[in-house]
Amino acid sequence: MAVLTIAPECKFSYVVVAARRARQLMLGARPLMDHTRSSKYTRVAMEELDRGLLEYTVPELPGGPEEKEGKRRKE
Repeated sequence: MAVLTIAPECKFSYVVVAARRARQLMLGARPLMDHTRSSKYTRVAMEELDRGLLEYTVPELPGGPEEKEGKRRKE
């Protein structure tokens, strides 16, 4: 697994990472920035992610590249 600090290109991954960070902030974690534009947890999480302050891992898909093509229909 690779540890990344740049914002994910995939919108779904971006939302998942930001939502997990927002939940950490709601539970009492301190923001990684001194000054933010907003006091809302989701906006703070998005700013942290956009600035590259968060580290996250992307799991590898099992089975390698041949599984990425999807299952083919039997004829």
